[in-house]
Amino acid sequence: MTTTEQRTQTLHPRSLALLRWTGVIAALASAGVHFLLGVRMFPDGLGISFLVAGLGFLAGIALALADVRRRAVYALGIPFTLGQIVLWYLFNFTGDGKSFPGDIGTLGAIDKIAQVILIIVVAVLLWDSS
Repeated sequence: MTTTEQRTQTLHPRSLALLRWTGVIAALASAGVHFLLGVRMFPDGLGISFLVAGLGFLAGIALALADVRRRAVYALGIPFTLGQIVLWYLFNFTGDGKSFPGDIGTLGAIDKIAQVILIIVVAVLLWDSS
């Protein structure tokens, strides 16, 4: 095994497969929440933005599974998902009278847990692919 091969396979292939599928499930959960909220709010601009974000998660899944510039997809997935978390917080808990964490709600909790898991998974996969 060459030095490059040793460096790119620091995790066992089975661990990587499990990690990738964990990321896919987390991204699907977040996409599902975004589509549900987007359909509920459509045709409002916020509803459209939820649908677009859901498509972004699905596109990331498709590109990663197709092995299309996977490292770049991982690298872009982290700020994309972090941006979702920041926007969610800003829209829901600044100046609206809602309190964090008391007013998160079920969909918010599912989505944010899935997104935190996704960020961790993608960060590990990105680190492992370097």
